[in-house]
Amino acid sequence: MPWPKSTKTTRIRKGNLFASNCPTRNVLDDVTSRWGSLVLVLLLESSYRFSELAYLIGGVSEKMLAQTLRALEEDGFVLRTVHATKPPKVEYSLTAFGRELAERMQALTSYIEGNVARVMANRASAAKKIA
Repeated sequence: MPWPKSTKTTRIRKGNLFASNCPTRNVLDDVTSRWGSLVLVLLLESSYRFSELAYLIGGVSEKMLAQTLRALEEDGFVLRTVHATKPPKVEYSLTAFGRELAERMQALTSYIEGNVARVMANRASAAKKIA
């Protein structure tokens, strides 16, 4: 069932991921993006500065990391804290809401890491069938 045009985001109680115009799709994009899931799981360990996150998440560009952090902050999952020091120190951490999500995401990433050999074997088998 499509969302009525007059529905305001603050009035939404539960989403429907299968509805093309549901805002839950945007949240899902933020959370399951290549970098979003890695940021969430990494922040379960500790709070980090931007440069630390960039170093720990191999392959992410500064632009993509900044966009990812901004989106997760806007969604309420990540907290950006600016410390009044010289130079200013900015740290990123999970909110309580973000911690709930990151724990679930960690279960998924742990499953993937634990089963990567099976996935690779399946891919190799599929490639042989195609060739």
